[in-house]
Parts: sequence; structure tokens; C-alpha cells
Amino acid sequence: MKHVPSEKSPEIENVLEKMFGRTTAIDTQTCSYCKKPVTAFRDALSEKEYSISGLCQKCQDEVFGR
Repeated sequence: MKHVPSEKSPEIENVLEKMFGRTTAIDTQTCSYCKKPVTAFRDALSEKEYSISGLCQKCQDEVFGR
């Protein structure tokens, strides 16, 4: 499934792209933190979070807890 970055203000987009490469990561279906390919998500909420942060399931679990 192709993921699309969630819409944010241009200022926020610029910061996230500079810090984490979030939009680039989502466009290439990789994690913005660990840079590994994104494979699957546990549920719809985790998949939605990917469109916001660009974090794969493993990194989401590390950041937010399981």
C-alpha cells in the first residue's frame, strides 16, 4: 500500500524534512528514523501514525510503547 504524508503547515513540513527526512521516507516507503523499509503495521492507527511521523512499527513501539 502506498502511504501519503499527512498535510502540515509548510513551516512544520520543512522542519520535519530537515530533521528526519519524513516526506522522503514516506515517499520511498522507509522509516524516517531507522531508514529500513516499511513492511507492515499492527493496526490502522499505527499506519496513520506513519503518515504523520514516518516511523515504522518497530520505531513507533520504541518511541510510544507497545
